[in-house]
Amino acid sequence: GLARAVLLLCLVDVLHAFAVEEKEDVFKSMACPAFLMFDSAAYLAGMTFELPCKCKPKEVSSVVWYFQKDMNTHKTTVLSDFAGTLTVDSGHIRAGSSVLKRFSIRMFSLIVFQAQVTDSGHYLCGTEKGDFFYGYDVDVQPTKNIVVAFVDRGQHVQDDYTEELFSLFTTFWDWTRCDRCGVRGEQRRVGLCYIQSAELNPRYRSAVPNVTSCGSRAVPTHFNCLTPCLEEEVSEEGVQAISNVISKLGEKPWTPRVPTQFHMQPVGSALIIACPGAHPEHAVAWDKDSVQLYRYHYLVSVNKTMRVFIDHGNHLHIRRIRVSDRGTYVCWREGEMVAGFRLSVTHQHRRRRKLNDPETIYAVK
Repeated sequence: GLARAVLLLCLVDVLHAFAVEEKEDVFKSMACPAFLMFDSAAYLAGMTFELPCKCKPKEVSSVVWYFQKDMNTHKTTVLSDFAGTLTVDSGHIRAGSSVLKRFSIRMFSLIVFQAQVTDSGHYLCGTEKGDFFYGYDVDVQPTKNIVVAFVDRGQHVQDDYTEELFSLFTTFWDWTRCDRCGVRGEQRRVGLCYIQSAELNPRYRSAVPNVTSCGSRAVPTHFNCLTPCLEEEVSEEGVQAISNVISKLGEKPWTPRVPTQFHMQPVGSALIIACPGAHPEHAVAWDKDSVQLYRYHYLVSVNKTMRVFIDHGNHLHIRRIRVSDRGTYVCWREGEMVAGFRLSVTHQHRRRRKLNDPETIYAVK
């Protein structure tokens, strides 16, 4: 109801992660709290998020960010640009790398690229001497066991889970825009796990009183926020009317009117293709030649034996590549076709050994 609607407002900030604001007036008008509090924030794994340092003394010209997995531990990671850290290019970041290789500080704000579940914890804005001004409690929720409901199949989101001291529910972002233009497309929305309870730690602030994300440190340790998801029976897939354009024999293969990269891959290997500039929260679609690869059929875990699938981070996976996989793969971002990927498939020729090869001589001996 109203609580969910309000929560949506505090989650859309991530869509403006790279917006540069003029913060001088903010620092003049906002005094730092005498007792350090933590703003609760929840994100999906693979997203990029920004944490602004909302207050600092006027005389402080540069800030240091500190990361702690838990307030009870003495292990603290210092995130600072003082040691020669360069501005990070998000396109060159390796997934799964340490947060030390995935952060940037711009205009006192900390930006973490391609967030991992291990990035969950406390982030504090302060000085090199250890003075703290502002804090965040970040909860990065995993996508590995995510459950997907298809509206056009008549499937519904899991019902709220209620116990005596707390209740669990899903808070959704708005629907994305259509991921294709000119042909039938798809829309999706992402939901995160949230908990409502009167026993949350008051040191943590959230947009709605007594509500925070399930992985927040505000949740008492004696609460068990893990409940198994009921496996839904997947109905037989219906036949969709898809307009497929097939090149006639003798014509040149279909090519998209976007920048196209050429790649050669041997039979039996595996390949993961990323859409340039796309993040998990974006509306992203994939086509092979002129055939649309709809999530209705190709989203990971739609069935248990998927060789070609799209994951929740919008990457296209091809396992055990076959000759039939050759073709041009195109990705759409926010309804616009942005890039092509021409895949050629090669056979690995086996070389027949000669009698005078060193390996043959060794084997005979």
